[in-house]
This record gives sequence, C-alpha cells and structure tokens, in this order.
Amino acid sequence: MSRTSDILLTALAPAIWGSTYLVTTEALPAGYPVTLAALRALPAGLLLLALTRCLPPRAWLGRAFLLGSFNFALFWVLLFVAAYRLPGGVAATLGSLQAMMVILMARGWLGTPIRAGAVAAAASGVFGVALLLIGPDAALDPVGIAAGLGGAASMAAGTVLSRKWQPPVSPLSFTAWQLTAGGLILLPVALVAEPALPPLTPTNLAGLAWLGLIGAAATYALWFRGVARIEPGAVSMLGMMSPVTAVLLGWIWLGQSLSPVQGLGAAIVLASVWAGQRANRAGGAPLSLRGTARTPASAP
Repeated sequence: MSRTSDILLTALAPAIWGSTYLVTTEALPAGYPVTLAALRALPAGLLLLALTRCLPPRAWLGRAFLLGSFNFALFWVLLFVAAYRLPGGVAATLGSLQAMMVILMARGWLGTPIRAGAVAAAASGVFGVALLLIGPDAALDPVGIAAGLGGAASMAAGTVLSRKWQPPVSPLSFTAWQLTAGGLILLPVALVAEPALPPLTPTNLAGLAWLGLIGAAATYALWFRGVARIEPGAVSMLGMMSPVTAVLLGWIWLGQSLSPVQGLGAAIVLASVWAGQRANRAGGAPLSLRGTARTPASAP
C-alpha cells in the first residue's frame, strides 16, 4: 500500500475522534469521566481479544500495560480533567502540542532527527488550532493547564513507544492488548473515585457503543497501524484533524456558528498537516545537521 493510502487511513482515526465531544455531551451522562473511559476501553479491548485470539506473551505484559496507561488510561483521565477545568478551545490547543512533543521524544527514544520543516509545521498547526477554537472569553486554570499538557505528553509518549516497541502481531491484536490494559487500570479507579452510574438509556448505550467500537477499537487499530508505517512526527500531525472535525460537527449537528477566523484556523491546520507529512519524510535536512544535505541512518 502506498504512503498516501497509509496517511489517509491513519488520518481517519483522529477525524473520527473529533466526534468524541459531541457524543459525550449529547449522548452520555455527565460527571462520570473515569467510569465512561473504562467502559469505552475495556469492553472494546476484550472484544478485540476474542476476535483476534491473541494474548500478549509474558514478556510483553509490562509494555502492554505501560502503553495502555499512556495511550488510554492516563491520557483519557487527564483529557477529561482538562475539558472540565478549561474552555474546550484551550484544552484542544494544549493537546495539539503533542506534535511538538513527539518530535522531541522521537529524537531521544528513536534517534529520529529534528527537522526544521517539521517543527515549523507543528508550530503553525498549534496556531491554527488556537484560531479555530480559542474565543475571547477563554480562562486559564493552572490545574487544567497541567492536565492538558500532561495529557498531550502521555499520548506523545504512547505514540513514540508504540513505534519503538512493535510486537510481531497484527494492529488489531496490538490495539486489543493496550485497550484491555488501559481498561483494567481505569476500572478500579472508577469504582473507588466515582459513584455508580445511573440506569443507562438507549441513547447512552448507543453513545458508548460508538465511542468503544468505532472511537476506540476500530480507530486505534488504524492509528497503531499508521504508527508502525509512518514517521512519528508525521503521525502526530494527523492528530490535528480531530479539532477540525469537532468544529465541523458542531456547526453541522448543533447549529454552532463558524466565523471567518475559525475558517482561517481550519485552513492553517490542514495546511500544516500537509506540510508536516512532507517535512517528516526522510528527505528533509535535520536541525542537528544545520543544513547538511545527507540523511542520517537513524531516520525512519
């Protein structure tokens, strides 16, 4: 399959993740973030385990739980904290810093060179997300900011380590291991920290099914497939598709307004995603070489 096809399939995952805010606010009970995260992860992971019939070997259990924590348990909890304590635009903008963090982490853990074009694309993407989502009434909360930055760092670490640790199994199996591990981590926290869920309505069940089966099982299989095939910096730039989708769904589904500034922000985000794919290919010159034309052997 061509690199373009790999990019498009991988980009489908964050585009679908953009529906999370709409589904959460319109279809799920409020005030149960950890419980809902556990119900999103664990059933989806167990279903994939049943379908793939592939359990992680003993040597992989530690890695599976660490990745499940970074990519799901810790990331989703911090994401909810940031969403509760910050305006959505501020939380999403902090989350978009993940692309910059991936560039730095990939340098340290994978030896991937830091390229000027990739850094510029990531910075412009953050600026585009800010234009797209941050309004004039945005307020800053220290705990919310810390949670937003922590969530971005958690997902960045999970993305890079998922590239570093590639088990000889299918993306579905790799996703099953991580979702199940993340759900098992979240479950006891939910039982201790939150009250019992109220009786779930058909709308609640449909929302959980969407977030679990489509928004977790299917999309993360595409995401981890892309992580294995595409440069980490390029993959992380695709995550910026999520706020674009969220704004479009709010405009189409909820009748929210879309200003010219937001339109400009969306255009900048899409342009930065495109630029990030080109800059992260092996042909660009890394910053560490200060313009030298050669490509180091450590580049993916």
